[in-house]
Formats: sequence, C-alpha cells, structure tokens
Amino acid sequence: MNPIPDDDTPLGHVLTRREVLGLLGIPGVLMGIGWPVSAASIRVLPGCVARPQQTEGPYFVDESLNRSDVRSDPSDGSVKPGTRFDLAFKVSRISSQACTPLAGAVVDIWHCDHLGIYSDVQDPDFDTVGKKFLRGYQVTDGDGIARFTTIYPGWYHGRTVHVHFKIRSAPSSTPGFEFTSQLYFDDALTDEVHARQPYAAKGQRNQRNAGDGIFRRGGSQLMLAVSRSSRGYAATFEVGLQNA
Repeated sequence: MNPIPDDDTPLGHVLTRREVLGLLGIPGVLMGIGWPVSAASIRVLPGCVARPQQTEGPYFVDESLNRSDVRSDPSDGSVKPGTRFDLAFKVSRISSQACTPLAGAVVDIWHCDHLGIYSDVQDPDFDTVGKKFLRGYQVTDGDGIARFTTIYPGWYHGRTVHVHFKIRSAPSSTPGFEFTSQLYFDDALTDEVHARQPYAAKGQRNQRNAGDGIFRRGGSQLMLAVSRSSRGYAATFEVGLQNA
C-alpha cells in the first residue's frame, strides 16, 4: 500500500495553557477538551483525559454497522485471522464544573488487517469494495463505555501500526459534535505480535512510531495501555470531550 499524501494533514490547533484556562474559566485547573492540546497543557480529572485530534485519513467509510465484534465480513461470513484484541472506549463529557460519562455517543473504529489492507475501498494495491471487515460502531452506555472485539492491526508502507476512531453525537442530537483521531501501540509489543503468524508472513514493517509523521503530532498522548488477557490482548482508552 502506498502512503497517501493528505493523510498527514493535522486537525484543529494546539491550545496554550492561557487559552485553556481562559476557555474553562477555572484558574489553576486544567481539564481536557475536545480540541488538540499541547502536552504541557494537559491535566487529568478522574476518568477524564484530553486527547489530540488526528486526521481521518482516506479510508473511513460510514458503513452504519452496529456491532461489537468487527472481525467478520458480513458479505460472506469470513473472519479475519489475527491476534484477538478487545478495545474499550470510556468517553466523558467535560464542562466547567464536572467530568461525567457521556452516554449515547456513537464510536466508530476501522483499521487494516494482518496484511495491511482496509475493507470497502479502492487503493492502488487492492480493491476491497463491498467487503466490510474490521469496521463497526457502538453506542456508549450509561457509563460512557463502548466495547469492541477486533484483531491486533497489521502494517503497511509509510505508517506505524494504528487504529482509527471517530466519536459522534447521535444523528438526532442538536447541535452535534464529532471527534476523530488514531490509537497507537508500543513498538516492542507490536514486534512481539508481528513475529507470529499470520503477521510474520508479510515480513518486517518499515515504519515505527518515532518515524511516523502523524504519530509525531500528538501520538504519545494516544498510546494504548495494552494488557495481556486469556484470549489475546485488551486495552481501555479514556477520552474527554467538551461541547459534547
């Protein structure tokens, strides 16, 4: 797969400490917001963490697939091989007074398979139009949680290993909101997973986190804390949004 030139376009802007304080109106306290913020400006409230937005990239398709397990392809029932990865999102709403679970938010994920291929797109190296593997959405529950079962992603030329995600308001919500970013993995863990089949058949990846231009724009704040589970690996990602 060839790198896509516009996949490196940043979203939003980096807020200074003064801007964040002025926006929230709470001197001496910083809370997460739904815009990118600099590492020096980030502080945490219980269960509420600011994260940077990153580019959507060229492979988002609004499939409207409401499902937790995204490993299968509804078009033929096949299941993508790979190491199981259970991913949960904990989404919070941030106001000037509190950080509370955000129920009813629509969380989409999409990523490539073990060979670096995305579903339902045309690319110079593949055509998967009509396939829908490794895509889906869930709606956050009363605790702001959305859960997915997928596989550990593979790699493709020009990018480090990542998962795309998008958080949106329900279609009936007015005003609506949208937050788009990417998730990343520790390089050592990826090396360990990719040394096994089916990943090993593709060969050694040619990009790591530090060399990825998109990762360098806030990726350290989007790293997953992955733990081993009895079925593979698991992680929970916390994100706080303002104006949600």
